Amino acid sequence: MFAFRSLKGRHLPTRSFKYVLAPSQRSISSSPAQLGKTVDATTTSTELKAATETQDIKALDDLLKVVSEKANPAHHNIILRTPVLWSEALLNATSASKSSSEDHPIEAPAPEQPLPPRYMHDTYAEILLPFASSPELLERYTNAWGGLRTGMLMEHLDSLAGSISYKHMLGPDVETIGRIRERGFYMVTASVDRLDVLAPLSPVRDIRLSGMVIYTGTSSMEVAVKMEALGASGVEDTLLLGRFSMVCRDAQTRKARPVNPLILGSREETALYSIGESAKKRRQSLALRSLSRVPPSSTEAEELHSVYLQYAQDNGLSDYERVWMGETNLEKTMLMFPQERNVHQKVFGGYLMRLAYELGFANASLFTRSHVTFMSLDSISFAKPVPIGSILRLTSQILHTTPPGELPGVVHVGVQANVVDVRTGHEQTTNDFRFTWYPDDGAAVVRQVVPKTYQEAMLWLEGKRALEMGNQIRGERNKKQST
Repeated sequence: MFAFRSLKGRHLPTRSFKYVLAPSQRSISSSPAQLGKTVDATTTSTELKAATETQDIKALDDLLKVVSEKANPAHHNIILRTPVLWSEALLNATSASKSSSEDHPIEAPAPEQPLPPRYMHDTYAEILLPFASSPELLERYTNAWGGLRTGMLMEHLDSLAGSISYKHMLGPDVETIGRIRERGFYMVTASVDRLDVLAPLSPVRDIRLSGMVIYTGTSSMEVAVKMEALGASGVEDTLLLGRFSMVCRDAQTRKARPVNPLILGSREETALYSIGESAKKRRQSLALRSLSRVPPSSTEAEELHSVYLQYAQDNGLSDYERVWMGETNLEKTMLMFPQERNVHQKVFGGYLMRLAYELGFANASLFTRSHVTFMSLDSISFAKPVPIGSILRLTSQILHTTPPGELPGVVHVGVQANVVDVRTGHEQTTNDFRFTWYPDDGAAVVRQVVPKTYQEAMLWLEGKRALEMGNQIRGERNKKQST
């Protein structure tokens, strides 16, 4: 098993940080008129968002180190869930169903008491994976090529974010979640912002997964997580940073439930709060500019037409191989068992993340005809919970590729999770995952994915936007590192 043990607090020199809001963070407009004005500024908008995201990630890394030093080492452990036998869960569900089918007067909810505010550092938690000193543990996480199973680490990050959200609600000294019906609420993952790999995942060093709540809304919170490699000399290298958006639900009504507010006790905590707040606003702004809401810009439409002229009418004489997007589908259908359930008796979101990652990896490898390296998780949305006992269909598709000759070649992959109704065959989408990989040898991608339908064209453009954002972020980071 991986160790749920804390590390001794390390004292860092006191530092102050000046976090300056980018122009896009100071005002977010969602009016149709202004959306129309900016719809042709896709490139400029991408560059601005990439610069803001890069600034956030660099500041996030530094600020988390400072604030985490205030955390009590005795409270570093994650909150453990209280095990409930599946037979007991079934019995409770049957009793609840019978009770709801009878005419029982609904009691008026008791007046809500003000929720006690929390300090950021009190929500800090970590998981230590001692790979360097435990060959048995390393064996469990080693992939076929001697590296680490990234999907399993993502699964732990989701579990960590959930534990941190419960710690925020229950208090830093609580060790177990308890019974959800008795607590009266439960936490779910709503979405995951970008998770970018900042350094190679090496299996020869211990790895620490950590995080804390950095922003709270009315019924939601932003949880920042990071993955670090710990050297023998105590040097810490940040491998990955990201944010999980968690929401609180009432255990009885399933409606939104208020969360504890945060106390901002220092400039660093105020800066972290600003990062979390701006991330939420950017996510809302991006949703308003989604291709499912507004048409593509004229620039994007021209590029799409250019791709059609260049690739869709392939005469077989080119040095690339055209592949229709619809022909890149790779599926996996599974029965969801209770062993992978969370505290509110649904399929654990981290388990779905691992399944989606591994299917996307397989598809990227098959498409590029080579082993690939993970570059980024571009987004995850959790629309609906996946019930235990349901049939889940995961469908992976290559959404975008870099042009022939561009080095390194990059592949953007989408994975959609659907729950299938066995009686009607109807499918309902529960999750949408977006990942990016590149060939290990840095070679170009000679197979070009081309959309055939309008829906595929919109997916192609979404993939293009994601790759442009990733390229800009990496470019911004490289510029900052070289200066």
